[in-house]
Amino acid sequence: MTLRVKTGNQLNVTERFLARVAELKSRFPEGKQKSALLTILHELQNDNNDWLSIEAMDKVAELLNIKPIEVYEVVSFYTMYNQQPVAKYMFEFCHTGCCMTRGVEDLMDYTCQKLGVKPGETTSDGLFSVKGVECLGACGYAPMLQLGDFYHEFLTPEKMDALIEDCRAGKVELISQV
Repeated sequence: MTLRVKTGNQLNVTERFLARVAELKSRFPEGKQKSALLTILHELQNDNNDWLSIEAMDKVAELLNIKPIEVYEVVSFYTMYNQQPVAKYMFEFCHTGCCMTRGVEDLMDYTCQKLGVKPGETTSDGLFSVKGVECLGACGYAPMLQLGDFYHEFLTPEKMDALIEDCRAGKVELISQV
């Protein structure tokens, strides 16, 4: 397990976020507010360039009146939380079960080589990050990845080339308009 050091970065904690934390905590009985932890982490990550610094995790611990290690354990366990800055386009390759048997490792290697990074790294231009994540629940569509809110399925090197070019051209949506 790798934990990041304090960054000294300014943490973006808005009044809206603090009100949301209070609302989430109110849903649980006294002493059980830790149950709001996952949602609070998601929202703070979204408000802070899609990653959680030590300062961010410490703030969540303070808001929930829990020990910082309790937050670090959750953040380091779940792949949906980023412990370092990530690029605008983060390719999250499913690397379990069906995706493994359908060649996701080779596809991830291909993508990393094309972008000039290793898994967990970000390109020098800040556009792309690549990482392996646990099952994304789309086993019938392997190999696949998640990019923002969207799944990209039945991937091939040619489809990855097209996806990378579409990202570079600004043609890829990251957030669904539900």
